[in-house]
Order: sequence, then C-alpha cells, then structure tokens
Amino acid sequence: MTAENPVADDDLAARLLDAHVEFMCGQVTDPEEFAALVHEEITHALDDAAHITLSEAVSRDLIKAVAHKYAVAFPVEGAIPELVGRVAARLYHDSATDDVVLAELIGRKHADDLTDDIAQLGLSRRLVERVLDSPDTVDTVVEAVQRSVDSSRLPQSLRRYVDGAVESVTRRAASFVLRANRSESDELLADTMRELSRAAAAPGAGALGSLVEPGDVEDVVVLVFEFWRLFRETDYFARLLADGVDEVFDTYGDTSLADLLADLGIGYDDLIEEAHRFGPPVIAEINRRGFLEAALRRRLAPFYASRAFTEALQHL
Repeated sequence: MTAENPVADDDLAARLLDAHVEFMCGQVTDPEEFAALVHEEITHALDDAAHITLSEAVSRDLIKAVAHKYAVAFPVEGAIPELVGRVAARLYHDSATDDVVLAELIGRKHADDLTDDIAQLGLSRRLVERVLDSPDTVDTVVEAVQRSVDSSRLPQSLRRYVDGAVESVTRRAASFVLRANRSESDELLADTMRELSRAAAAPGAGALGSLVEPGDVEDVVVLVFEFWRLFRETDYFARLLADGVDEVFDTYGDTSLADLLADLGIGYDDLIEEAHRFGPPVIAEINRRGFLEAALRRRLAPFYASRAFTEALQHL
C-alpha cells in the first residue's frame, strides 16, 4: 500500500496526527474529560504502586546521590541567601507590626500547658541540669560579683585579701544555691518560661519588636548560611545524610509505594484534589499560549513520520 501511493500515506499520517493531537488536547482541556482522566490515571497509578516496593522502585544509592547533590554540592550562594533574607525580613516586619502573643492565639491555659510540657521534656531538664552543674556557671557568677565589688581604691595587700574573700564566699554560695535548685530544675524552668511568656504579653513590653532590629534579621541569615556552607562540607554531615537515607530504606524498603504514600498521609483523595487544583489553570494557560498543541505535536509527529508507522500501514 505504501509503495503504491506514498503521497496518500503521508496525507493519512498528517490527518491521523491532527486527530491524535486534537483528541489529546480535548482530554486535558475539557473539564469532564480531564476529571475522568485524572480519576482513571490516579486509580491505576495507585493500583500499580501497591505491587512495587520502595527498594524495587529505586535504590538507596541513587537516593544518596540525589541527597548529596542537593544537600552538599548544590550551591547556596547567589540569589538563594538573598531571597531567604528578604523573606525573613518580610516575616519580621509582619510579626513586629502585629501585637499578637502566643497566649492570645491559643489561650492562656493552653499556653501555660505548653510551657509545662516543654519544661518536662527530658532534653529541657538535661540542659538545665547541665547549666546548674557546670563549673563555668559558678565562674560566671563569681566574675559578675567580683566586678560589682570595686576594690581598686584599697591598698594592694588589702585588695588581694578582699578579692580572695569575695571569690571564696561567692563561689561557695553559688555552688550551694545551684545544688539546691538542681532537684527542682523542672519547676525552675517552668517558672522561668511562664514569667518570660507573661512579660512578653504584658502591655508595653514591646515583645519581639523591642529586642530585634531589622539589621539583626539579615545578620542571622548570613550566620546561618555561613554555618550551613561549612557544616555541609564536613564528613560528619555526609555520614548523617547517608544514615538518614539508610534509615528510610531500612524502615520502608520492603513497603509498597502505595502504603508508603499512605504512611506519609497522602491518599487517593489528596492526589485527586491537587490534580484538580493545579491541572486546569496550568493547562488552560499553556493551551492559551499555544504550548500544549505544540508539545503534543513534538512528541507524536516522529511516530507518524517513522518507519514503524509505515510498516503498520502495510499490515492494514
């Protein structure tokens, strides 16, 4: 058939291509057809995902390579720090102009309960105990008291005696007070956090706006990025990253992709909802600009111009 009338075959290929492109454009631009397509494809995708595990779909080495690229090798210079700084500055400006405190958002009782829960965390208790037990804490108290006692006007011999006595008494007293409070570290932390929370909520306290200036936000962003830039290049971070990937595969490697999505809280209804949220407006815009038809033709035209299509016609 092709050898007898190649011109007719070319015309047939062109007409089939036009029909194919029109059909596929209609599938994604018509609301009813798009809805049916979304439901059909997501249903089949989840059915297929139920029969393949994470380890079967992708290897941990591939995931480690991707994680290393974006966590270690991907540059954080240029526009990224600048954008983060601008976002942080805007969030600071919004929060500084709003006289909203935690207790007003969730209620005084819930705020106090949250404070108590934080104080009872094992990490919080250990941090407070570490501070109370640390010799550096005692040294800091001693230094503060010594600076408040001005012995510079005393004779040299008396000055040494006074400074020594102040240090000795202060060190013993500080050690005694810190040891006495160690057993009540939970309540100490809770009381401190409650007082800070109430002070921030009090009228005229100024809260965050009185402590943080616009320049401070930029300084913090610069410090964070500088730390991250150095930390991510260390062997220690590389080990943490690899261990994190291994933990995911050790936990979910034999789990089907469908169950993994469910464990992550992503279900059929969520996928349908997001497809309908983003699909129609995005497709409508690229169709309005002529990109949709052009993309479909670019993908389908090679088949209708191929030897495979010609050979298929020969069997008709």
